[in-house]
Amino acid sequence: MTDVDIEGIIPALITPFTDDLKGINEEGLRENVSRLIEAGVHGVVPAGTTGESSTLSHAEHRRVIEVVVDEVNGRVPVIAGAGSNSTREALELSRYAEDVGADAILSVVPYYNRPPQEGLYLHFSRIAEAVDCPIILYNVPSRTGCSLDPETAAKLAEEYSNIVGVKEASGNLDLVQRFVEETPDDFIVLSGVDELNLPILAVGGRGTVSVTANVAPELMVEMYEAWKRGDLERARELHYRLLPLHRALFTETNPIPVKAAAEMVGLSSSPPRPPLKEAREDTKELLRRVLKDLGLLEGE
Repeated sequence: MTDVDIEGIIPALITPFTDDLKGINEEGLRENVSRLIEAGVHGVVPAGTTGESSTLSHAEHRRVIEVVVDEVNGRVPVIAGAGSNSTREALELSRYAEDVGADAILSVVPYYNRPPQEGLYLHFSRIAEAVDCPIILYNVPSRTGCSLDPETAAKLAEEYSNIVGVKEASGNLDLVQRFVEETPDDFIVLSGVDELNLPILAVGGRGTVSVTANVAPELMVEMYEAWKRGDLERARELHYRLLPLHRALFTETNPIPVKAAAEMVGLSSSPPRPPLKEAREDTKELLRRVLKDLGLLEGE
């Protein structure tokens, strides 16, 4: 498997853009990364769904990974978003991420073209043969139009030692349990749905690639650490305390709400790039109320 310790609270980083949305705010990205590490997170994911990988140019995608690896400087694992619906492009991104020092890659199920399981097996096996670093598969059928079967993941994990886990974002707890049941014992299952973070830990998950952790990292880390030390009562208390925020962050398409919330808590942010847009006023009002209730608004 891998010596990289992949577990715990791993924010899926937002990508702050310049005021005209035409460039990356690299200074802001660096500030966000260091602030999250100081809050105790256990890793970071640049250039994923929350990082708007779909509207980054190839050069920007590479640069985001490079900047984050440089800023992290070995303090926590960097799991770089390196997927594509083109196997060739996924190979190129994966090799680049490994070359610039990412500790692992997050490789999404190819989207739009809806490959069968045999195609998914071929796609991920070619990536596994092209890089040595650990690979976390990313199952998010609501965005990709198809779902990775646990049997396919198990076959990949058994045949390729660097395919080490899955970010499971279907929202289907039974499917999560099947990934835990059917894959090798050391296979890492990570929550990809913040509302299910604690339930997924309870059925064998090892942590979460989290949207909420961008804006509430300390509370998320405290919840996870309570779980780890066996304090289920405290973990459950924090889980329910965070639920309104988890829900508010998905009232519109991710990352529309989290980018608004990030600005409210003092992180470097920006509106998303088109075809996404700035959050609605009712979304902002909800976020302010929830963040205030959690004591997360600056100066309040």
